Amino acid sequence: MVGAARDREQARSPGAERRTRARVARLILENGPVTASALGACLGLTPAAVRRHLDHLLAEGMIESRAARAYGSRGRGRPARVFVITDAGRGAFEHAYDDLAASALRFLAERAGPEAVAEFARRQVAELELRYRPVVAAAPAAAKVRALARALSADGYAASAMTVRPARGAPWRAGRARTAPVVPAGEQLCQHHCPVAHVAAEYPQLCEAETEAFGRLLGAPVQRLATIAHGDGVCTTHVTAPSLGRRDLTA
Repeated sequence: MVGAARDREQARSPGAERRTRARVARLILENGPVTASALGACLGLTPAAVRRHLDHLLAEGMIESRAARAYGSRGRGRPARVFVITDAGRGAFEHAYDDLAASALRFLAERAGPEAVAEFARRQVAELELRYRPVVAAAPAAAKVRALARALSADGYAASAMTVRPARGAPWRAGRARTAPVVPAGEQLCQHHCPVAHVAAEYPQLCEAETEAFGRLLGAPVQRLATIAHGDGVCTTHVTAPSLGRRDLTA
């Protein structure tokens, strides 16, 4: 009876309906795959109310339904359905967190100035740098960029690395021969996903701090060529071959 009364109250209140639906989506995000009955038990909702929220989330593309995996023999009847979050649903949660983070950084910049934002960015990246340093340091010199890519991928950046051969044609630096490479030899570190792209579009200090950390970890000159935050399809960082970087510094 309590659940039914709560359902009727929520049906009269659009705000309460949206809040409950958000709770359903969050539970699926955090605990999926999950059944409708489990969701109802956790939230204290009737089966009808759970179905109403699930139907709405399915129609919006926030979740999807799958047949539950069966272990052993299964009895008669339709297989149980479980619900999981979709990429669109996950992105909606990330965007909400981004809005909150952007608001916090905007407040920090207004109260303490842009240097405070840069210091915050460096402090945040320092935590990642501390975790990545043993992994990168243990890798052979020729595999350090790939080791960093694997560490980034484990944190959700979907990173990869590729070797870059010197392109010939225009001079790399004024005064050099026309056959000098346009881009120095090295590797490119590509991040195909950026969890903070929405925030970094407004506060490039986040990208700058990350790039500086990559240079320290790899012990080589690095240059950010593209960022998702500025509309590129992938964040690309060029890592100059260490030997070429030292030659350029002493030339």
